[in-house]
Amino acid sequence: MTIELQILGSLLRAIAEEMGAVLVRSAFSANIKERRDCSTALFDERGRMIAQAEHIPVHLGAMPDAVAAVMGHAPELGQVWAVNDPYTGGTHLPDITLVSRTEVGFAVTRAHHADVGGREPGSMPADSRTLDEEGVVIPPTLLDEDVIGGLVARMRNPDERRGDLRAQLAAHRLAEQRVAALCARRGRDSVVSAMNELYAYSERAMRAGTALLPDGSYEAEDSLEPITGELLLRATVTIADGSVAIDFTGTSPQHEGNLNCPLSVARSACFYVVRVLVDPDLPASGGAFAPLTVTAPEGCLVNALPPHAVAAGNVETSSRIVDVVMRAFGEAIPVPAQGQGTMNNVTFGNDRFTYYETIGGGQGACPQADGPSGVHVAMSNTLSTPVEALELQYPLLVERYGLRRGSGGTGRHTGGDGVVRALRVLEDCRLSIISERRANPPQGERGGSPGAPGANLLNGEPLPAKVTRDVAAGDVVTIETPGGGGWGS
Repeated sequence: MTIELQILGSLLRAIAEEMGAVLVRSAFSANIKERRDCSTALFDERGRMIAQAEHIPVHLGAMPDAVAAVMGHAPELGQVWAVNDPYTGGTHLPDITLVSRTEVGFAVTRAHHADVGGREPGSMPADSRTLDEEGVVIPPTLLDEDVIGGLVARMRNPDERRGDLRAQLAAHRLAEQRVAALCARRGRDSVVSAMNELYAYSERAMRAGTALLPDGSYEAEDSLEPITGELLLRATVTIADGSVAIDFTGTSPQHEGNLNCPLSVARSACFYVVRVLVDPDLPASGGAFAPLTVTAPEGCLVNALPPHAVAAGNVETSSRIVDVVMRAFGEAIPVPAQGQGTMNNVTFGNDRFTYYETIGGGQGACPQADGPSGVHVAMSNTLSTPVEALELQYPLLVERYGLRRGSGGTGRHTGGDGVVRALRVLEDCRLSIISERRANPPQGERGGSPGAPGANLLNGEPLPAKVTRDVAAGDVVTIETPGGGGWGS
């Protein structure tokens, strides 16, 4: 890579990072301002991702489908389009994606809004069966003040929703200005050429890495924990001549709950695994995904069809896809043990407030080191809401927050410990929990022992892995997150 290309690549990545900084600093909700549950990226005129901020893997890998959906409407410079429909470029409904034109392509932001309507506060019901139950569905839509007003009127806390959307719009205005300034300073043709070469460089580097993987087909399976029964995930990884194909034939059909996900989310999880195993330091662009193809039978759990619900698919099924694909690669090369495999989604809310968070846990140990403790694992890359910010803004009191000592699996290297987080509710509201790894613990690798499964408690009494119910002022909700698996006997 030439010095000029390195400079231009750094400038493009800096624009994506600054977009994220503007979005975070301007946002109203704690979920974006404190937890940074948002992502930003730049695309070229062909809809290829060129530069991204180091934000949320499940957001970023699925962004190209959102850009493609908007490109079908021929967006013009100065316009901003919104989409959250999981079956038209989105992931799940709280993730609202904005797409706008720049002089050389598109700017994209994706942010998880603390509420987008639906039958439960926070728009993350544990027992939803159709998309309409989960909130407002936005197909690719040109945004203006009237449209924003109409959308937020259908959501709880409309002023907060409007504030978060305006924070996203501020990031798009900045991107338009910064890209225009870069083109004026360096020349538009030079910037376009650099974008093409950055994409090609990432593809060459990734193909060089995948060429070192042993050819063959490798299989693995894992299970999810719906409200009733069990769902199977099966992945076959085929490596041949520097290319990787991942197929989910044998995975359970889409079900009547909300662990379904669109194929874009499944692709995103697979992109993450391949990048982690092959070249984690490679500058992220769509070129790195070019050697990988992902297929799944239409109508299965990871390639669901409307109007099936998807609230948990984006957060929980994506995490399990990482586990099963990583395990399949483990038949060919050394891989880390399984991490907590869940985002531990917790939502409180009523007509006055909505609060959503995910909670970290233990990462699996790897061949060289112990797993880290109390981190957001795999497809999540968010922060924890600071206790002071949470208690200042919401009727919640943090009774306990610390590591769950001894929950990591043992082995030559020990898995990371999970977290214990206890929240006291200060006014009557609704509670929704969407979690995994309560029945089936994260597995160790190469003889390492499993991590401890997680647990959900209300006033000390067990709750299911997935539950939506009323809670009263004074109730204490405790989440004990899973530990990571150990590595080596």
